[in-house]
Amino acid sequence: MLECGRREFLRVFGGGALSAMLPAGKKLQGIFPIAQTPFTSDNKLDVDSLVAELRFVDRGGVRGFVWPQLASEWASLTEQERLEGAEAILAEAKKLRPAVVIGVQAPQVSTALNYARHAAKNGADALIALPPSDKAGAQEMLNYYHEIGSATDLPLFVQAVGDMSVQLIIQLWKEVPTIRYVKDEAGRPLDRIAPLREKSRDELKVFSGSHGRTLIEEMRRGISGSMPAASFADLYASTWDLWQQGKHREAMEMHGRTLLLLTEMTNYGFEAMKYILCLRGVFKTYEVRSGRGQSPLNDQAKESLRETLDAVRGYLRA
Repeated sequence: MLECGRREFLRVFGGGALSAMLPAGKKLQGIFPIAQTPFTSDNKLDVDSLVAELRFVDRGGVRGFVWPQLASEWASLTEQERLEGAEAILAEAKKLRPAVVIGVQAPQVSTALNYARHAAKNGADALIALPPSDKAGAQEMLNYYHEIGSATDLPLFVQAVGDMSVQLIIQLWKEVPTIRYVKDEAGRPLDRIAPLREKSRDELKVFSGSHGRTLIEEMRRGISGSMPAASFADLYASTWDLWQQGKHREAMEMHGRTLLLLTEMTNYGFEAMKYILCLRGVFKTYEVRSGRGQSPLNDQAKESLRETLDAVRGYLRA
């Protein structure tokens, strides 16, 4: 049982969190963390903790919330879990600032369309979809995204992975009217920002992934947002806000703190992402369904994560 104790939470955080921001216009720009999916000790979706995660990132000053995608272990979720989780998130989001982007990818197009229509019915702000499979050809992808994009009027993010070319993404943008955003993790994403913007006359808005490792350079090149993991999305939000305010030196210093914690966390994979959310009082357990991390999250690893998180505690918003 991978439970988080209240003692560990209090060890890292002795005080209360900042109050939640009032709801505001939900613009699709800025830091949009990919939510981690909480599970109970008996391997069930913990809907209450999922909603708590949304409240947590709202307190942290992010502009969006995305679920369920790769870092959410989406492929391990049942259809009922995805529908139940989406309904709970979208109901809570009506009272909060972040825009909610619901992941709708599925092995069968019919299931993806069901997710898309369900998200639209329940008030999602946008949709996002991974390709239908790693081996899908260009025409298969065009057909797949066209069907999803035609299912609702919501803006659609293409999550580009593998060998999806700039040319293919631009073709998708041209042929599917609701595609207006791309989360680009294919090829060398940093080198693709300029051609994606230029070839779409800057109408296709580019978001980054890969934990926002190169966020500073991405902002220099004109990205519209980033989708890191949720565990310390408030640090990314601070970096984003400082940069947009013209405080570039302060933004770089803040991003250095983010990278310190990110470097430690990525040694241990999904468990570490969730363990940090436990330490921050958001999750009750750090159970995973998609296999363990790159290294076992043993006592030494947990101590290292606690110490690193404590080192940046003064810069956390939530």
